[in-house]
Amino acid sequence: MRVLGIVGSRRKKGNTAYLVQRTLEAIKSKDIDTELIFLSDYTIRGCIGCEGCKDTYKCVIMDDMQKIYPLLLNCDAIVLGSPTYFYNITADMKAFIERLYCYQIFDEEDRSVWSSVHEVLGGKYAVVISICEQNTEEDMGFAAEAMSKPLTGLGYRVIEAVKILKLFKKEDVLGSQDALEQVERAGEKLKKTLRLRNETEKKLKLLE
Repeated sequence: MRVLGIVGSRRKKGNTAYLVQRTLEAIKSKDIDTELIFLSDYTIRGCIGCEGCKDTYKCVIMDDMQKIYPLLLNCDAIVLGSPTYFYNITADMKAFIERLYCYQIFDEEDRSVWSSVHEVLGGKYAVVISICEQNTEEDMGFAAEAMSKPLTGLGYRVIEAVKILKLFKKEDVLGSQDALEQVERAGEKLKKTLRLRNETEKKLKLLE
């Protein structure tokens, strides 16, 4: 099993990166591999709505997102992390999520009928982590939802949407035991979910 961590912050040693890494550390084990990428290392354009992916489920824009698609298809779960910028996710994370549109499947005559490539292939799992300097979830805005809602539509079951408050300076997270415990619990829950699925798949094969 494999889990991909995706950091939407440009601070590679900031709060978001650290929390995504701590989540992956809680997940990694003998039976689960993890990998971490920073979206700032890639040049990713936003979706242009060309519908070029309609029949192939592959985006036609030839940029660095083409390097990320295989990683997504070959993992069982993802961990997304973004700081809050003006009540929302970062531009890097927004562009990344937009480009997942190629995995959506719509009925030719009725676009209210839809599915997704991941759903058809059996579904995947996700944890999302949003961080802000404010004191309340209301002031965080919709950063967590901006990641969770698209992922749900794309065939991911969001195991946990972690909202971390009161972090601004890049070292603030080191003094927040609550933040560390929240992401570690989320990682443990995702790990248990992946193992449950794996064990159930084995049992079902024996029952065939």
